[in-house]
Amino acid sequence: MSLNSTADNLCAPDDHLCIVREHLQAVIIVPTLLLLTTLVGLVAVCCLRYCPERKRPKTTSAPRYHSASHKQRHSHRNRLQGIDAPPGINPLEHEELPMSVQQVQQNVRPTLAAVPPMSTERQRGAFSQMTVLQPSFPVTSNNTYILYRARKDNRDVILRMLKETANGREKQEFLGFADFVSGLGPHPFLPELLGVVSVQPPLMMVVEELQHRDLLGYLWKCRQQGNPGSESSCEMTEKKIFTMAGQVASALENRGRFTGGSRGIEMRKWQAPEVLGGKAVSQSSDVWSFGILLYEMVTLGDPPFAEYRATELLQYLQRGKHLKRPTTCSNSLYSIIMNCSHWRPEQRLSTSELIRTLQSGEKSANGRKVLKVAQPLDIEKYLREAGYGEAYNYAVL
Repeated sequence: MSLNSTADNLCAPDDHLCIVREHLQAVIIVPTLLLLTTLVGLVAVCCLRYCPERKRPKTTSAPRYHSASHKQRHSHRNRLQGIDAPPGINPLEHEELPMSVQQVQQNVRPTLAAVPPMSTERQRGAFSQMTVLQPSFPVTSNNTYILYRARKDNRDVILRMLKETANGREKQEFLGFADFVSGLGPHPFLPELLGVVSVQPPLMMVVEELQHRDLLGYLWKCRQQGNPGSESSCEMTEKKIFTMAGQVASALENRGRFTGGSRGIEMRKWQAPEVLGGKAVSQSSDVWSFGILLYEMVTLGDPPFAEYRATELLQYLQRGKHLKRPTTCSNSLYSIIMNCSHWRPEQRLSTSELIRTLQSGEKSANGRKVLKVAQPLDIEKYLREAGYGEAYNYAVL
C-alpha cells in the first residue's frame, strides 16, 4: 500500500505509465539495498575473523635418501665445521655447516625455495691446505664455480665451490648437478661424493680427488706421451679403453642413473640426433653419447665430427653420415661405436647389451700396443671443433 501511495503522490491519477515506472524503481532499489547490506556485513565478519591471525608456514621434514651402503659407512650425524679458505673467500670460521644435499625428483629442475635440504651423515673435520686447483686444460666456459684442492680427515678432496656472484638459475643448476651426483650413490668405479654444503653460501660439493683427475685431461696427457718436455707417463691401450668404458657403463647402469638429464650448449656434438631435434634425453640417446665417449678415448681426446659445425651436425646425420673410423681404432671397437650410433633409437644397443659387449671385447683386446696420435694438442682448435660457444638453432629436414 505504501508503494502505491507514493507512486500516486508523484504521478497524476490518470498517468498510468508514470505510476508503473515508479513502482518498478521501488521494487528494484529495495532488494539491491538489502543485498549490499548483506555483503558489507559478510566482509566485515571475514575481516574480523581472519585478518588478526597471521598464517604460519608449515614445516615438513624432507624425505631421507640413504642407500644401504650409506647407512653402513656412516653411522653418526656430524657437521662440517670451519673452512680454511684462501684470500678472497669468506672463510666462515667457527661456523657449523651441515653437509647436505638437495633431494629432487629425477628429470625435474630443483627450486631453492621448494626443495628442503636433506642432511647426510658425514664425519666431523675441517678443510686444510686449501689451494686453487687449476684445470688440466682451459676447455670449459663455465665460470660460475671454482675448484679447490684440500685435505679433510687426512684425505685429498676436491671442492667445487659456487661463486657468490651466481644468480638463481646458476644456483639451481649447481644444486641440480649435485643432486644427480648424489643419486649415483657409492660405487667403486665412481668418485665418491663426500658432501654438499647447501644451507648457506658458499655452496659447494666435496668430492674425493682422483689420481688422474678428469678423463679428457688424462687422454690429452697420453697424447703428449713421448713429446719433448712431456712428463706424462700414461699409456693408453685398446684393452684399457674396454676396461674403463665397461666400468663407467656398469656403474651408471647399476645405479639406475644412465640418463643424466639435459645437456648444455657445449655438449651439442655429443647429443643424439633426436635430442638435437628437440626431444628429451633417454637411455637410447645416452647410448649414442656413450659411443661418442668411446670415440674420444680411442683418439686420445679428439672432438667428434671435427669437420662440421655444431649447427650443421643434425643435417649431416640426417643424410646417413656417421663418425669416421680413426686410424687407432680396431674393427671390434669401431663396431661398438657404430652400434651405439644408429639413427633410429630402437636399433641402438641397450645398456645391458652395451655392458656385455664391452666385457666380451675386453677379453680379446690388445693390451700391449700403446695408442699414439701424431697430431699435437691445440686447445684453440679443439674448442672450435668441439663447438664451444656455437648457437644451437637446428632445422629438422
